[in-house]
Amino acid sequence: MTRLFASREALLAGVIALLLVLIAFRFPGFVTPANLASVFNDTAPLIILALAQMIVILTRCIDLSVAANLALTGMVAAMLNGMGVPLALILCGVVMLGAAMGAVNGLLVWKLDIPPIVVTLGTMTIYRGIIFLISDGKWINAHQMSDGFKALPRIAFLGLPMMSWIAIAITLGFAVLVGRTALGRSFFAVGGNPHAAVYTGINVGRTQFAAFVIAGAMAGLTGYLWVARYAVAYVDIAGGFELDVVAACVIGGVSIAGGMGSVGGAVLGALFLGIMKNALPVVGISPFWQLAISGAAIIIAVAFNARQGRAPGRIILKEAA
Repeated sequence: MTRLFASREALLAGVIALLLVLIAFRFPGFVTPANLASVFNDTAPLIILALAQMIVILTRCIDLSVAANLALTGMVAAMLNGMGVPLALILCGVVMLGAAMGAVNGLLVWKLDIPPIVVTLGTMTIYRGIIFLISDGKWINAHQMSDGFKALPRIAFLGLPMMSWIAIAITLGFAVLVGRTALGRSFFAVGGNPHAAVYTGINVGRTQFAAFVIAGAMAGLTGYLWVARYAVAYVDIAGGFELDVVAACVIGGVSIAGGMGSVGGAVLGALFLGIMKNALPVVGISPFWQLAISGAAIIIAVAFNARQGRAPGRIILKEAA
C-alpha cells in the first residue's frame, strides 16, 4: 500500500478523484457520465500535446512552439479545405508540416547547439508571424469550412467523439513507443545521463531531433482537430496553450531536468488541468482564482518532483557532541 501511494500516478489519480467528489457536492451534474465524457473531449488536445511535450522534456529539451505549430497547421488545414483539397490529403499535409516545423527545432538544437528554450521561443514567434502573412490577419469561420472538414472530430462512436478516440489511440501509441521501443528507451537515457548515453552508442542529438519531430507531427494533427472542432482559425488561436502543455507534464511528474516521466502521468496531468478549467467556473470560482489555483498546483508539483528526484545522501562528517 505504501508503494502504491508512493507512485506519482496513483497519487495524482487520487487527487483527481477527490476533486471530482468535492465538485459533486457543489454541482452533482458535473460528474454525470455524459459531462465527464465532454470534459475528456475538451481535454483531448491537451492530452495529445502533453504526450508530445513529454518525450521532448525527457531528452532535457523543451518545445515552447507547440501551440504556434498547432495554430499554423490549423490555419493551413482550413485554407486547404477552402481550396477543395480532400480531407485525407489535408491530414497528411498538416502532420508532415508539423513534423517539418519540429524538425527545424530539432536541427537547430542538434546541429547548432542552441538551447532548446531559445530555439523554440524564436520559432514560436516565427510561426505566429507566418500565420499572419498567409492569412493576411483574417479569420476563417465555420461557414467557410466544409461539413466534412468539421465532422471528423465530432463523429460519435461508443458514446465518445472521434477526437477523444484519437487521443486514446495516441496515448496507447506513446505507451508502446516509450515502454517498448529502443527509441523510447533512448529518450530516458539521454535525459537521465547524456554522457553515459553516448558511451552506450546513443546519438544524443539525433534522439532529441526525433523527439522534436514527433512532437511537431502531433502538434500538426492537433491543429486540424482544434480548428475542425471549434470551426474557426485565426492568428492567435491556442495563444498561451504551450504553458498549459508544460504544466500538464510537470503536474504529471515529468521532470523538467529530463529522464523521468511517464505516459500515465502526462495524461493524468492533462486531465487534472482539464477538470480544473471546466469545473471551477461551474462552481462559481472567479477566473483570477482559477489562475492562482493552477499556478499553485504547478509549484506544488515542481516541489514534489524535486523532492522525489533528490537522492538520499550519506553523512560523512558529523559535529562532535
